[in-house]
Amino acid sequence: MVPTCRDSPLLANIYLDYVVDEWVEKERRRRNNDEVIIIRYADDLVMGFQYKTEAERYLKALNERVEEYGLKLHPEKTSLKEFGRYAEERRRKRGEGKPEGFDFLGFTYLCSRNRKGGYFLKRKTKTKKMRLKLSELKEELMKRKHAPIQQTGKWLKSVVQGHGLYFGVPGNSKALSSYRDQVVKMWLKILRRRSQKGKSLTWETFNRIVDKYILHLRICQPFPELRFAMTQGRSRMR
Repeated sequence: MVPTCRDSPLLANIYLDYVVDEWVEKERRRRNNDEVIIIRYADDLVMGFQYKTEAERYLKALNERVEEYGLKLHPEKTSLKEFGRYAEERRRKRGEGKPEGFDFLGFTYLCSRNRKGGYFLKRKTKTKKMRLKLSELKEELMKRKHAPIQQTGKWLKSVVQGHGLYFGVPGNSKALSSYRDQVVKMWLKILRRRSQKGKSLTWETFNRIVDKYILHLRICQPFPELRFAMTQGRSRMR
């Protein structure tokens, strides 16, 4: 559910703290309902409910709430989806397909299974998001085509590491490897365009450059339940 706001993300964050966050908290207390989950970043938000009837009621009420303040929920990005631990089983009993995923903050969220067959909330880099980032990266590399390799390498190292730190979540290793591979191929292609001499740059020589500046990306973030347990542990110690 994404309210459309023409202001900056910072202003949207301040504005929606009152329009949405405080309103949801009041609704929780008024209805004695602790099962409502809300995660919001600027004007992007996801809400979770235990029952479909609750989700439908909140969606209707949220529409009315934001309209009071001259806002609207984005018609193409706002929807109700059956999701969670039991969604696949329930849909199978009704003869329906797998639960639909949804996109949020650069990730696509999917109902999946771990190696033991248990429920696993899979998060993978949103395909459209990665294509956009790679396109922007290509443009910047073209601007740096004639810059010293060491200079470009240090810059590229920070870009790739930043991507890995954000998207290095459990279950996303395939997308991480794909991103790095495409960056490497892109850099080689651009270096070969520098001059006639650059065209003779071999993979063997280039790999030594790559190994120096572009590290292999790995999962660096814990599972959500472990992170929450650590957070609660710190809170109790204070």
